[in-house]
Amino acid sequence: MQVTTTVAETRALVKSWKKEGKTVGLVPTMGYLHEGHASLIRKCREENNIVVVSVFVNPTQFGPNEDLEAYPRDFQRDSALCESLGADLIFHPEPEEMYQDPCAYVSIETLSENLCGRTRPIHFRGVCTVVSKLFHIVAPDKAYFGQKDAQQLAIIRKMVRDLNFDIEIVGCPIIREEDGLAKSSRNTYLNPQERQAALCLSRAVKRGQELIAPGMDSEAVLSEMRKIIEAEPLAKIDYVSMVDALTMKDVEKVDRDVLVAMAVYIGKTRLIDNFSYEV
Repeated sequence: MQVTTTVAETRALVKSWKKEGKTVGLVPTMGYLHEGHASLIRKCREENNIVVVSVFVNPTQFGPNEDLEAYPRDFQRDSALCESLGADLIFHPEPEEMYQDPCAYVSIETLSENLCGRTRPIHFRGVCTVVSKLFHIVAPDKAYFGQKDAQQLAIIRKMVRDLNFDIEIVGCPIIREEDGLAKSSRNTYLNPQERQAALCLSRAVKRGQELIAPGMDSEAVLSEMRKIIEAEPLAKIDYVSMVDALTMKDVEKVDRDVLVAMAVYIGKTRLIDNFSYEV
């Protein structure tokens, strides 16, 4: 496995592989890899000749009072995991390599205005900008994203369609701990009491999945999910919403494919979870 830190050396390597007729898959990450990331890398390994993992904590997707400095980092551990899973290349640039006095951004309107976009207004602009840069640098045939970040996945699919990227986007299922908590690098922020409290998210998801049925009022599902979270003293709801799976706009009835998504603060840590339902 190789590690590159510059755009030029990454492009040169990818070009040499493509000249040999090899297919390239990309798994974009911010590092501090867990089993969720590992599942993406495994899927990528199954479907491509070459596996590229980017490890880059992207500053442009963090707001002024968010956790950019505190975000966990352990490149040695990430590197060992990638190698054990058969990755061919880690692209691990510094922010200065990716951004030199940036004036150009990629922003997907409408889809980024609801859910996480309401309380993190610059987040998806930063995500779309860095992902489009990675797509230009690595030029993958396929790119792999987790369904835990369901809004991000929908936005990236839309960006790829609208901007004519010749890349197949592959969404991979949420990976959970044995007790149901969705795996996340931010879980490391939780103390033991908060870790236990965080289970209210997956319990609410499970309740929503049991209740939801075609034609139901969205509020009949959401109110029951909110009750479970509100019963946990350490939990503070950012949102619990049901949206159209394509547009990310709120829906009042289960009359189309929907995403039921939530963001909840457990102490100071903001966690997300979701499920999709097809009519």
